[in-house]
Amino acid sequence: MLEREVSITNVLGLHARAAAKLVRLANTLKSSVTLTRKDNEIMADGKDILSILQLAAGFGVDISIVVEGPDEADAIERISKLFADKFGEDRIL
Repeated sequence: MLEREVSITNVLGLHARAAAKLVRLANTLKSSVTLTRKDNEIMADGKDILSILQLAAGFGVDISIVVEGPDEADAIERISKLFADKFGEDRIL
């Protein structure tokens, strides 16, 4: 099991399009992916878009990512990169 904290840095937050990108990536992985909002401890399955959207994670929210499985090292890096790259969104504050 690997865990990493990330911040939502794209202006629109973890909205539907960003969540869909995360789910598409997570579903290519063998590992389980769990996201937890650090401020209120709400958890989400990283492979379920509705679960992710229920986090209501806007700009500046800190998220803990936990991956567990045979490809967890690659998984945590790829998911963290998606957050760091702002889900491919160009708008910045």
